[in-house]
Amino acid sequence: MAQEIYKIEAIIRPNRLEAVQESLQDLDIHSITVIEAKGIARNRTMGHAFRGSQYANNLAPRIKIEIFVLAEQVSMVSEAIQEAAFTGEVGDGKLFVLPVTDALRIRTGEKGETALS
Repeated sequence: MAQEIYKIEAIIRPNRLEAVQESLQDLDIHSITVIEAKGIARNRTMGHAFRGSQYANNLAPRIKIEIFVLAEQVSMVSEAIQEAAFTGEVGDGKLFVLPVTDALRIRTGEKGETALS
C-alpha cells in the first residue's frame, strides 16, 4: 500500500536557515527547496533611505522552505523546523502542511513514495 505524501512549507527568518538545515540533516532529510521571499509583516514598517529620502517598506525578507515527506515524517520534521526557527519574537514565521496527491521523478518515471527517495 502506498504511503501518503505531504508537502511542508515553512516561511522563516533568513538568519534561521542554517539552524533549520542542520535540524533537517539530523533527521536524514537532505532534499529541500529554498526560496528567497519577501512578505508583509503585521504592524511592522521597515524604512530605508534612497538618495537622501526616507521610504517605508513593509516587506520583510524571508526564506521559504519546501520539503516533501511521507506521512510518518510530518510530525518530526514540523517539530524540528519549529524548534530551529524559533526566536520567541514576532515574525518567527509560519509552517504549512499540505497533502500531495502524487509525485513523479521525471528522469526515471518513478511515482509515489519511490519518487521521493
